[in-house]
Amino acid sequence: MTDSTPSTPSTTRKSSTTKHVLSLSSGEIQYTAIAEWQPLYEREKAIAELFHVAYLVDPQDSTPRPLTFVFNGGPGAASAYLHMGALGPKRVEFGQEGTLPKPPVKVVDNLESWLSFTDLVFIDPVGTGFSRAVSPEKEEAKADEKTKPEKPEEKETEFWEVERDLKALAEFIQTFLSKQNRWLSPIFIAGESYGGFRVAKLARKLQQDFGVGLSGAILISPVLEFSLLEGTDYNLTSWAAVLPSMAGAAAHHHRAQQAGENLQTHLAAAELFARKTLIPLLALGDTLSDDERQQTYQQCADLIGLPVSLVARQGARIGIDVFARELLRDQQRIVGLYDASITAIDPFPDRPLYEGTDPTLDGLDRLFTGAINSHLRGPLGVETNLPYHLLNFETFKAWKFELKGGLKQGFIGAVDDLRIGMTLNPYMQVYITHGLFDLVTPYFASNHLADLMKLDPEVRPNLTIKHFRGGHMFYTWEASRQQWFAEMSEFYERAIALKTTKRAIN
Repeated sequence: MTDSTPSTPSTTRKSSTTKHVLSLSSGEIQYTAIAEWQPLYEREKAIAELFHVAYLVDPQDSTPRPLTFVFNGGPGAASAYLHMGALGPKRVEFGQEGTLPKPPVKVVDNLESWLSFTDLVFIDPVGTGFSRAVSPEKEEAKADEKTKPEKPEEKETEFWEVERDLKALAEFIQTFLSKQNRWLSPIFIAGESYGGFRVAKLARKLQQDFGVGLSGAILISPVLEFSLLEGTDYNLTSWAAVLPSMAGAAAHHHRAQQAGENLQTHLAAAELFARKTLIPLLALGDTLSDDERQQTYQQCADLIGLPVSLVARQGARIGIDVFARELLRDQQRIVGLYDASITAIDPFPDRPLYEGTDPTLDGLDRLFTGAINSHLRGPLGVETNLPYHLLNFETFKAWKFELKGGLKQGFIGAVDDLRIGMTLNPYMQVYITHGLFDLVTPYFASNHLADLMKLDPEVRPNLTIKHFRGGHMFYTWEASRQQWFAEMSEFYERAIALKTTKRAIN
């Protein structure tokens, strides 16, 4: 639970409340946007100020609307990606298949905004966006930010570890519900990438430790078990988890020998190969005969579009950097790690290792930085000289993954917490989704983990897994965003109706 707090907030930063209208074909949505800093307290003193933007639709009746708390990942990423990419009332305009437009960035009305079915609160964790730590002893002596430049707070690093980060988000949610009198609303949480990891953890923590019941949890391109992110000679499953995404990218670029015209059929073949052929090959090691090994290498090469000689040299352990460099090397192109359907020119084609940047991460910075700064400082009326940290690499590099029990970075997981959260509340609906061409958090890793969760028959129907064409941010694809919007509208309706129906039966 939260520590006791003063009756009046100690933040000196100026909040902004504005009125807006989102025009859709189905009618107008009138909403209020609140952009402000919410303090976190320890021993009745402010220790951090979490910036957030809340979009609250003007009520039509006394029925509480669903309320969704949203955050991104990194760790070290602000919420601008989901805010300005898919869920909020405004979004960045991309090409139809997620291609990057030329400067300047264009911000348009989001016809697929989730405001159609839920109020939204976008949260920036400490060190991201405009959120900052506060040294309690300096609180009373803070100068006006307009006349004093920002200095990094050493206390920010205290929030850059797993448990303290989760506690801060849970405290924020609890305080927001009290401040806005929304405890009776159907409550959802949604997170992308490491934010999906946060959602899985919070599905347990919010309900067990903070008394916040959840109607739904949405995990977007999540990393659920860090052991599946990077393969070694001794960790076999990670190589199988990423292979179907490689196969999908190869089919997209017309490099897969077995793909034909049906992407789903090709993906199904790659999934079956990954489980029933690749893992046994890696597990048998040198005990496998040369003929069997060569046959498997050929199958792998045909599925993922790489030369069989390369697959054999790698022992069928194909890293994502190798795949991204080699798939279209004959065209002097590399594919993106976060969306392998996106290509870019290889600036150093004659060098043995790729030394350029990733077009699907570094290329997005200019778009979302421009969009979020324009939106916050323009229509939403935020007045601050703080820089908006879209992706804080200092946070990423300093993050501590250690938990009680001696777990170390690279081996932490969240599936157990999600399982416990689903059993604590058998009404809670869970939705896991990925982009098919994402090599960083591959969709098949979540499929594989779901098959190992051993969910009770009562709660297994509460878990939905659905994937879309595109990459890590598949919602930058026009068709995928529209399909996802329709899916989520039904998901929310089902989650709320199910809760009501089960209560009526009980």
